[in-house]
Amino acid sequence: MTKITQGVMAFFLILLFGTLGYMTIAGAGFMDSLYMTVITITTVGFHEVMPLGTGGRVFTMLLILVGVGFVFYVFGKFTETIVEGGLHKALGKINMDKRLAKVKDHYVICGYGRIGKIICQSFYEAGQLFVIIENDPEEILNIIKRRYLVVEGEASDDETLLKAGIRRAKGLVSVVSSDADNVYITLSAKEMNPDLLVLSRASGREGAETKLRRAGADKVISPYDIGGRHMANMILRPMVDAFIDLTVHADNLGLLLEEIKIPESAPFINQTLADSGLRRDYDIIVVAIKRHKDGKMLFNPQHLSVIEAEDVIIVLGEVDNIRRLEKDM
Repeated sequence: MTKITQGVMAFFLILLFGTLGYMTIAGAGFMDSLYMTVITITTVGFHEVMPLGTGGRVFTMLLILVGVGFVFYVFGKFTETIVEGGLHKALGKINMDKRLAKVKDHYVICGYGRIGKIICQSFYEAGQLFVIIENDPEEILNIIKRRYLVVEGEASDDETLLKAGIRRAKGLVSVVSSDADNVYITLSAKEMNPDLLVLSRASGREGAETKLRRAGADKVISPYDIGGRHMANMILRPMVDAFIDLTVHADNLGLLLEEIKIPESAPFINQTLADSGLRRDYDIIVVAIKRHKDGKMLFNPQHLSVIEAEDVIIVLGEVDNIRRLEKDM
């Protein structure tokens, strides 16, 4: 129960107490008793509307002491709530602006709808820094409660993108519902940061993906297309689908399918998979290698395949072992 609600309830209880008291002690009607209660607790000072005996006057004094105290209490709670709310909002905005000014190497998420929520939750669990752009006040409150970074405004507006740190960002994910808005957001973002990785949602309508790619989107995803293919695979290739789902969402089993970029400092540079000790020392399986020179993806690499600096290896193994490998590099 809020402070304002408590105050209002206390005020009405005092009114009820005073009204019933005058009706019982002075034998007055409801309206006269209510009138006497109001002018007493508000200290207006109008004359009595009914003859009061000793009992009535004692009750009036009691009502003044209790009622006036409660009126001041209610007024104080109202004032406190208003001041606290405004101050909290102002301090929260200042704190948010400070955090936004420092953020870099992050991802900008445009849209906090059903898809945007899933993306943000996944980023949060992975420890990936991100900033949300949203224009719905109700959703913004939900975002703030989760302590996510957020910028209020239209994602297609240049000032909003700049406030979200678009020039310092690594990438942008545009998942607003309109294809036209996604195109405009992509164009604006790429103009301000040409090196930005842009992933955009497409509605699935004919020509939407082409327009987004022309606007500069590096990757275009249609949730309907992915959902449809996934559902078809669950029926046509149930075991394959179960395996893929297990490797991607196996957190409860302690397994992880991860991609790791090999730095120059890695101890197994220019060594074969057999000599690298990845299986022996870390108990992980190398599923694929993406060559940095030509971008070619080598699936199920042989034990004689050589690992080079800047290659990306796709590995499957226990989370702790993969994190230990990343730390050792």
